[in-house]
Amino acid sequence: SIHDVGLDDATTFQLLNRGETTGVFQLESGGMVSLCRQFDVNRIEDIIALIALYRPGPMDLIPDFIARKKNPAKVKYLHPLLKDTSEETFGILIYQEQVQRAANLLAGYSLGEADLLRRAMGKKKPEEMAKQRKKFVEGCGTVNNIAEKQANEIFDLLEKFAGYGFNKSHSAAYGLISYQTAYLKANHPVEFMAALLSNEINNTDKISVFVAECQRMGIRILAPDVNRSSLKFAPEALPDGGRAIRYGLAAIKNVGEGAMAAAIAERGANGDFAGVEDFATRLDTRVVNRKILESLIKAGAFDHTLERRDAMFSRVGQIIAGSSSAQRDRAAGQTSLFDMNELMAAAPPPEVSDEERVEWTEEEYLSHEKDLLGFYVTGHPLDKYRATIAAGKFQEIANIQRLKPGGRDYGFAGIIGEVQVKYTRRDGKPFAVVFLEDFSGNTELMVWSETFSNCSRLLEKGAVIQIKAKVEEDNRSDLKRLTAQEIGLLKVDPDAPPVAKPAPTQQGMVADPTGLSRNGASNGPPQAHHGAPAGPEPIVLTLDSIRDTAHALETIKAAVARFPGSRPLHFRVRRASGRVVTLAAGDAYRVSDAFAAAGDVSHWLGS
Repeated sequence: SIHDVGLDDATTFQLLNRGETTGVFQLESGGMVSLCRQFDVNRIEDIIALIALYRPGPMDLIPDFIARKKNPAKVKYLHPLLKDTSEETFGILIYQEQVQRAANLLAGYSLGEADLLRRAMGKKKPEEMAKQRKKFVEGCGTVNNIAEKQANEIFDLLEKFAGYGFNKSHSAAYGLISYQTAYLKANHPVEFMAALLSNEINNTDKISVFVAECQRMGIRILAPDVNRSSLKFAPEALPDGGRAIRYGLAAIKNVGEGAMAAAIAERGANGDFAGVEDFATRLDTRVVNRKILESLIKAGAFDHTLERRDAMFSRVGQIIAGSSSAQRDRAAGQTSLFDMNELMAAAPPPEVSDEERVEWTEEEYLSHEKDLLGFYVTGHPLDKYRATIAAGKFQEIANIQRLKPGGRDYGFAGIIGEVQVKYTRRDGKPFAVVFLEDFSGNTELMVWSETFSNCSRLLEKGAVIQIKAKVEEDNRSDLKRLTAQEIGLLKVDPDAPPVAKPAPTQQGMVADPTGLSRNGASNGPPQAHHGAPAGPEPIVLTLDSIRDTAHALETIKAAVARFPGSRPLHFRVRRASGRVVTLAAGDAYRVSDAFAAAGDVSHWLGS
């Protein structure tokens, strides 16, 4: 229970002091990130003060507040009587309650009268303020023998503080929730980020921000899967003992919560879906329509079938027609010798004519993922530039908030996601707002008129560019953004040293695979185990992700059962782009030499 959590968790304070506040209530803005890093948060009162100070007006007090917090010798009080009242804020009055208490202690105001004083100070009505000043000065002299001059000086300072003082009870309520969300992120990161993503399930843009934060935190995001995903984002245990977050089905754009709730209910009642045909047949076509099926395919939710997404997509019309016919027959009470679900699960997918078949490029695969999921799953458009970017003097977009604004130019490289051309109000000159993305995240890039006139031809969606830019603070959002000084196309450098691609973020068997096993553990191409004794030579079967279907795997599996042995079994799978990945079958699928001679698998032997 979050209500049983102590308010002195060191891990939570460390997270805040690192500025890792994405998803933390009230502390997410760029200005707050910077302030958290300066503040040295070590108690709940610091968070409450942060929220009260970070507003127009009291922001001017922040440098003095931090200096006093770090050096107690700089702490001064308006009057010795106010030490208890303002000690937690180092002698600076930042709360309305402190102003009220000061009037009570120094001038003998009742708390009700002090509240009237606070209101008068906030409204700044000259006549009312003159009355209150007279009452305050007289009260200071009568109650505490404070000289008139000093009393007037204190009143001036109280008036200044009251003008922008914040209600502490309000700030404390916010601060508690800020602490609690920071505690959850620091101590239960997988659960917290899954909940955060689920809370934004209908906002693909926001999801991409939180996915980037998960990647920064080292939390894997697993691709959507009709047989593994929950309705929303959910923690999932990995075979290596780690934990990850599985993408929720309802978070896929154009799919809808109601349809996916029905799919999950069907899966729970009657088992996993064998493939697209099985999925469409078991669910009412009034619930799962063509658009939903296409979106699930594009998002990779059927990748466990090992069939290419474009091949499945080309058959959607046939699938919908077949499932509608099967459902009409069931409604009419007609049944065939074989149960329709079983038949469709076992049969290979129907052939598609050349006119119907649409083959996607690697870029189209990635574009569909980004559009529907908010991030790239099976790769990144910048993959072929990875070595060039690593070899260049480029900053990561994720680090922009840490860079100093103004002054020097910084280098960045990335792909353009969107270009918005606008015109200045004064003279109608064109400028552009460009959304730039690299491996670490995305940002807004301002291209003002002078720079725009020199490089407008380069600013197209999908263009890969390198820039020199200044970092500037956006007054609207407190976030830092880039202002372009120079822009050029980024070209692949053939001499750049190779850079290893990070481990894939998804798990589970995929049609356009990065190399993953059936049990969800990432294996990729076989790795050399230095120092291990050489084992028997593997038998290699070559499959094509368009030509070969689940039917092929059933044939191979049957042959494996007939010829068990000690030789490893490997699969070479040709993917969409023509590239090949190698999958190593588990030890349970080792075979004998006779396996290679079996007539029913000879078709797949060799290259």
